[in-house]
Amino acid sequence: MTTHFTELARRAAADGQVSAHELLALRQQGWGDGIITREEAEALFAVNNVLTERDEPWCDFFVEAIGEYVLNGNEPRLQCSEAEAQWLIDQVDHDGVVESLVELETIVRIVERAQNVPVRLKDYVLVQVEREVLTGIGPTRCGGALSATHITAAECRIIRRVIFASGGHGPAAVSRYDAEMLFRLKDETLAEENASEWDDLFLDGVSNYLKGFALQNAQLDHDRARELRAFIADSKPNVARFMGRMAKEVPNVANHFGKVFGKKDAGPGFEEQAAAGAEVTDYEREWLEKMIDADGEVDELERRLLARIIEEG
Repeated sequence: MTTHFTELARRAAADGQVSAHELLALRQQGWGDGIITREEAEALFAVNNVLTERDEPWCDFFVEAIGEYVLNGNEPRLQCSEAEAQWLIDQVDHDGVVESLVELETIVRIVERAQNVPVRLKDYVLVQVEREVLTGIGPTRCGGALSATHITAAECRIIRRVIFASGGHGPAAVSRYDAEMLFRLKDETLAEENASEWDDLFLDGVSNYLKGFALQNAQLDHDRARELRAFIADSKPNVARFMGRMAKEVPNVANHFGKVFGKKDAGPGFEEQAAAGAEVTDYEREWLEKMIDADGEVDELERRLLARIIEEG
């Protein structure tokens, strides 16, 4: 199956375009055995690199297929390992340039879908977007052509999706790295005509970092998730036997687990942690003062940020 798929991909790439018939054949071969292999995924990157035009059907297939390989090619599913993240970055960055918007979209969709991804993958997208904002060149610009330094609607959407993604720092949790990136973009584009979405993105992102919180166990890395799933799979029969024996020997045990085994101190509950996270700490206050003082003035967006923090208590 893989050999036939890669041969189809090679022929499709020969003339720099993928016809509807060729795309259908790739879909049938790619999903024929229910998985996308690394060889097939690399063949798709090779095709994408030489296309003169990337239409919507191709982009949809590419994003879907690469995401399937990265997130579901190996156990545990919906996890992206360090090795898979590096492979993906190497494929996109093979010549030092992000060839197309579909490549960025592929990574963003993986970060959104995943239960967890390595920080380097999320940060890679943000670095690319920041570079494009500051240089005016890149796939988020019209056709990749040079344009004025400003923040486009496409860039706002990508940044928002990445910093609030489930697979990032934490589900809907903005990190200090993200917040500092937002400040850099603000400072560099204050006098520019940014997209209308930018103001809310800046305010939402920075205030989330200051007043939001992430559970300590919100994200499990790939190796730990694999260990836990293997343990559960191996232990299910033993646990079932144990519970059955306990029910037989001590019929009322189900109502007395706390007394029999003892209770662990669960620590602060979710509401308590959320309330604590909403408090701006001395460290966060010092950080905010440093970010605001960086350019020697308090601009309009910073005033609105301070007003929101005060209003929210």
